Amino acid sequence: MSDSYSIETKCIQSGWKPKKGEPRVLPIYQSTTFKYDTSDQMGRLFDLEDEGYFYTRLQNPTNDAVAEKIAELEGGVAAMLTSSGQAANYYAIFNICEAGDHIVVSNSVYGGTFNLYGTTLKKQGIDCTFVNPDDSYEELCKAFQPNTKAVFAETISNPLLVVLDIEKFARLAHEHGVPLIVDNTFATPINCRPFEWGADIVTHSTTKYMDGHAMSVGGCIVDSGNFDWMAHKDKFPGLTTPDDSYHGIVYAEKFGKKAYITKATVQLMRDLGSIPSPMNAFLLNIGLETLHLRVPRHCENAKKVAEFLNAHEKVAWVNFAGLKDNKYHELAEKYMPNGTCGVISFGLKGGRDVAISFMDHLKLAAIVTHVADARTCVLNPASHTHRQMTDEQLKEAGIAPDLIRFSVGIENADDIIEDLKQALETV
Repeated sequence: MSDSYSIETKCIQSGWKPKKGEPRVLPIYQSTTFKYDTSDQMGRLFDLEDEGYFYTRLQNPTNDAVAEKIAELEGGVAAMLTSSGQAANYYAIFNICEAGDHIVVSNSVYGGTFNLYGTTLKKQGIDCTFVNPDDSYEELCKAFQPNTKAVFAETISNPLLVVLDIEKFARLAHEHGVPLIVDNTFATPINCRPFEWGADIVTHSTTKYMDGHAMSVGGCIVDSGNFDWMAHKDKFPGLTTPDDSYHGIVYAEKFGKKAYITKATVQLMRDLGSIPSPMNAFLLNIGLETLHLRVPRHCENAKKVAEFLNAHEKVAWVNFAGLKDNKYHELAEKYMPNGTCGVISFGLKGGRDVAISFMDHLKLAAIVTHVADARTCVLNPASHTHRQMTDEQLKEAGIAPDLIRFSVGIENADDIIEDLKQALETV
């Protein structure tokens, strides 16, 4: 689609491009396999000499249309859908790392990602150094090693809501000859497009705002096409040296700016799976068509709720970058001037027990493990997702025992605030 179109139009029109007599709405290609007339036609697909479909584990027309839409929303050259956000973050790193390599990761990332990189990848021989994203450039440089292959962070972290200084991290990565990978789940391309600030690869848990309805789990990797793999040939042999499993193809030479996503698709997805079902991709596309309408409403509602909580006598603290006294307000204004996201974290006077009692008295907001969909929901990480940790361990991880993660939906803001009021009256 033309780059001249606005992001609102791309939410609706990008991806599926029907030809004469084809369905106006993206079809669900619920098929594992695709037919060809000759053996040579199929062979050329397996040799990566032709584009086309032969098995849904690698590619599917429904999935590819949705991936193309997300790539256009982010301003990238290519994208690949995965079965979950965790799979996207795993593939994003494993596509360029192998045993003996090292990555630098923000310590404020989502707990599942923290464990993936800090524990699971270590079992595969990929080491990880966690850094405080608020540290100075000079301090962050100390984390790099000769075998460092990537830097990873989140635009807005979950649940700490740290706003990333993307330009600082992009400079940090590039001066050490590695790409910056940014998880843009909370901000979405509606509020922030990390490629415009120097990021090289973007990931998403599409399960959240992109889907918007809490109906389908999914993930996505988008490549900007801007990182020059051949300029750092020795660091990235998987992209710059022959792949014996494809008759010696060198991805960076044969596929140019699309080398990274091509390798992830034909090599990692071929060998590891984790493809979303076409039905889930179809549901994701329905969510994407209203993303540009929902995200501003989430942000508008979240700001009203944050201001209400900030003024309430029973509330001990509120963390929301939309508030002017928030430590990340200036960064948020720079990178996300139209709003950050609909997620707020706050604590109540009296601590963890009071927080639990408060949540139990909410009527509109639901206690669920999910976050960032159309419905308002709430969670106390100390009692749920991080339940196995002691209070001391929670503090070390940056998770206050009284932290309430409040995901503001797109209901009427007054109704959400009334629900908070009546629950606060009980504690």
